[in-house]
Amino acid sequence: MTRGAHWRGELGCAVGLAALLHAALLLVDIANGSLDLARGLCWTGLALLFLAVLVPPRVTAGDGWLAVRGLGRTRSVRTDLLVSVRLVGGAAPRLLLRDAHGATVWIDPRVLVTDPPLWRRVERGARTAQRRRVLRGGAWLLAELDRRTAAHRPRVPRPRAHRPRVPRPRVPRPRAPRPEVGRR
Repeated sequence: MTRGAHWRGELGCAVGLAALLHAALLLVDIANGSLDLARGLCWTGLALLFLAVLVPPRVTAGDGWLAVRGLGRTRSVRTDLLVSVRLVGGAAPRLLLRDAHGATVWIDPRVLVTDPPLWRRVERGARTAQRRRVLRGGAWLLAELDRRTAAHRPRVPRPRAHRPRVPRPRVPRPRAPRPEVGRR
């Protein structure tokens, strides 16, 4: 099973932003002298709502499946039985994966592009679906995602030929003559 590598960092960022908003709202109310229990609870509720919006979905994948766990529910799809893969949206595109059983999963394509181990699990299942001739649409999109993921894969540096270091000979620099001081 492979879990999204960046989820903890994104969750920490969401918690930090919600705490920052909560602190700012409370500090403004304290500075104005208008903080009471009702307003404090209102600001806490607003910060919790902000946190709920910012919490990223948790993406996990295994052999032949992909699951996305949001706040309220978990959606999973069989990647080895994928029927279609579509890119939906403009400013914030989402990848829609649908399997032969009718299950659907919405996922941000950046999650797959920036996490090669997770992408390999999904790709392996999608290739199985292509071999079984179940995948009817979106093979070109999978190829495009594979190309983008290749740019994020860590590159192994090629070993350079070892050249022994040859010391350079020291050449003395010519010095300018010193001016004579105190002679007449």
